[in-house]
Amino acid sequence: MFNNFSPATYLANLNIESLNPMQEASLHATSDHDNVIILSATGSGKTLAFLLPILRSLDRASTKTGAMIIVPSRELALQIEQVFKSMGTGLKITCCYGGHKREIEENNLIQPPALIVGTPGRISDHLRRGNIKADTIQTLVLDEFDKSLELGFLDEISFIVSSLPALQKRILTSATESVEIPSFIGADNATRLDFLPPGGDSSPALSIQTVFSPAKDKSEILFRLVCHLGNRSSIIFCNHRDAVERTSSLLSDKSIVNTFYHGAMEQRDREVALARFRNGSVNFLVTTDLAARGLDIPNIRYIIHYHLPSTEDIFTHRNGRTARMDASGTAILILSEEEKLPPYITTQVDKINLPEKAEIPEKPKWATVFIGAGKKDKINKVDIVGFLSNRGELKKEDIGLIEVKDFFSFVAVRRSNASHLIQLVRDQKIKNKKVRIEIAK
Repeated sequence: MFNNFSPATYLANLNIESLNPMQEASLHATSDHDNVIILSATGSGKTLAFLLPILRSLDRASTKTGAMIIVPSRELALQIEQVFKSMGTGLKITCCYGGHKREIEENNLIQPPALIVGTPGRISDHLRRGNIKADTIQTLVLDEFDKSLELGFLDEISFIVSSLPALQKRILTSATESVEIPSFIGADNATRLDFLPPGGDSSPALSIQTVFSPAKDKSEILFRLVCHLGNRSSIIFCNHRDAVERTSSLLSDKSIVNTFYHGAMEQRDREVALARFRNGSVNFLVTTDLAARGLDIPNIRYIIHYHLPSTEDIFTHRNGRTARMDASGTAILILSEEEKLPPYITTQVDKINLPEKAEIPEKPKWATVFIGAGKKDKINKVDIVGFLSNRGELKKEDIGLIEVKDFFSFVAVRRSNASHLIQLVRDQKIKNKKVRIEIAK
């Protein structure tokens, strides 16, 4: 297709029929230009737009690292790693991020991977320790570069760029165009691909609604709102970590099944929260703006702004979790008497009138089972399905989404079967290994 490079096999492995116009434009632009900036809405496929050019540029005969991707969060790094592995390239990728043992990554870097993806702090640490052989890296991607700069990674990114003597190609991506790119990145004359919707960053499939809270404390209105919305998948955004935990606890006290997620949590707890939300074990995720980017969770119906976003960019990225690709979604702002609709919202806004009587949404049909074994234990999805079917007496329709991590796994099972399943498998072995199995909470 482009320079004898055909991505058809990779697309087939991802169950994608064809590239979208933005991805096509990226392949052309990165072929003709060394520096490219891709501006496109959240959920539009930017990951593939830079992974394909990377694959085209990598020397398959080389045993050295040829490309690096810098991202602002560990979740985004893990998501990119998963997409790359699903493409079936046959090439090695190493994911580097804080929150787990550095030694794991050091072992993976002994034999240099073709591609490294990670957060600025952890990649800088590996470079300083000499774990990353940087002299052959020719392509650098700064994904969600505006967020990295916003989070204060300027010094780390500057150090990383200065540590890549063979750097030839730079690809920068963002869902907004509001940030100035530092000169040290070397992309001053970059070719810009602007695929942002005209007149703003919002999706045409996104509708915006408001609901009024007569009290400054919005918790009662939030409770009535989620009862009104039912059990559709929803993200509730708060501005601070303590507010996240407090709001989650208040909802739990009122029998609303939910989980919370923020940057101060341990990595495993964050993984558990996202797994439960992703597989439908909980339908409400209460979070900070950490979840506004990098989370690939399909079919999110509602974005609830419990606290108003401080900027238009944050509003855009929060809303980017819904109305992705061809799906529709709704953003709901809860406004107290002291608050007004932000001036950057210029589209039609509908007001929600909540019924006086609140009916608790139906509890999710799924529960999440934690299994203390993963890829590093040579465990895969087929092993888990076989184990749950044979030892746990589950039928195929009783097993939902399975996620296999390096050292543990998550499985959605029908809630009605969960307790009995744990009793059956508690003392059983998977592939001759006894592992901890419990309901994830």
